[in-house]
Amino acid sequence: MDAGFEGLNPQWLSQSRMDELCGLLLASIPRSDQRRWGELYVRGLLLAEGRKTMQAIAAVAGNTAMQSLQQFISSSPWDWRPVRQSLAGYLDRKIQPLAWIVEPLAVPKAGKRSVGVERQFATGLGKVVNCQQSSGVWLASEQSSCPVDWQLALPASWVTVPEQRKRAAIPDRVGARNPVQCAIDSVVDMAREWRLAPRPVVMSVTNADLPGVVRAFTGRRIPFVIRIEGSLPLVASDPGRAVCERRTLPAQLLTEALQDQAGAVEWRDFGRSRHRVSKVVGARVGLPTPAVHMARATGTPPLLLVGAWTDPSCARPKEFWLSNVSHLSSSALFRIAKLTRRVSHDLHEICDPVGVRDFAGRTFRGWHHHTTLVSIAHAISVLSRADQRTRTPYQPAAPLRPLIGSR
Repeated sequence: MDAGFEGLNPQWLSQSRMDELCGLLLASIPRSDQRRWGELYVRGLLLAEGRKTMQAIAAVAGNTAMQSLQQFISSSPWDWRPVRQSLAGYLDRKIQPLAWIVEPLAVPKAGKRSVGVERQFATGLGKVVNCQQSSGVWLASEQSSCPVDWQLALPASWVTVPEQRKRAAIPDRVGARNPVQCAIDSVVDMAREWRLAPRPVVMSVTNADLPGVVRAFTGRRIPFVIRIEGSLPLVASDPGRAVCERRTLPAQLLTEALQDQAGAVEWRDFGRSRHRVSKVVGARVGLPTPAVHMARATGTPPLLLVGAWTDPSCARPKEFWLSNVSHLSSSALFRIAKLTRRVSHDLHEICDPVGVRDFAGRTFRGWHHHTTLVSIAHAISVLSRADQRTRTPYQPAAPLRPLIGSR
């Protein structure tokens, strides 16, 4: 069985991990009563059955806690950003991530009052749907992954209509943003302010979004491995290798032309808990005009195109990645890129069970508070599971004690 797990099992949740992470990560919250409610909310995310509604979370401690929990999440002014930065620093040391993975999240909604909800195209769902969209940045290794930052995408109607903005308590500094812009903001802030070890950022973009992403990351010397569309035109740095008279080719045709130079790469398919082997090839490329002018202006170095034959039933390459990391081979970059499978797996098996999609509140602040505490619950789940794998049969996990009235 893979390092992930099916659902949550309270029998192996570690009280020591709960105490350690809540004590450390919630320390920036100024009031002791607020820190207590934060611990209780995390406990509810871990132990409440089914959807993590406010009623279900409050029931873990007794229904009298519901009003206080509601106030703590929806309107309490505690700042979620130091909590996330502390979590990222802790996990950077604990799991030693190989990459920062950008994972978009679309949550279909029946109504229209939840903050950010609008009928819109969701890339992850592949269709137009009434939904709330966000972007998460995860720290990922081959053994585990955890989200550390979240940004909520806001359609224009939520920031240009005064009634909408006021109802959701959206700060004046926050404007309309799509999921890609959210991802850029998260990554740039993390790279500039969070004092983490530099890691390649892995994300998927459309042809239209690529220039903005490359410009933002290159200008700040942020390493990246970006999944691109096969139709993206690229300039082959060595036209002779392309076996073609034209230097500019779509990524798919350029990869196919180099098929005889591809090598076999073994990688872990975390979603299927097994190892797989795919053909992978790399080629130095540049961005075509007009993107080349942007590249020159920002000092973009030559890029590496990584093409992969990941579908055994198809003779054509299926994945295409573009990277500015010059010191790693195409094989190493491909393995880093496939950590997206680690994150997708952990999103489904860990983050969903602790309620990442279950927030039903209406405020911008409430959404950020909820996702921050979900990240802590996710981290406790991951580290408790790791503790269980290393614990001997004679060292059972201590049961979780009540938080209310325990101090």
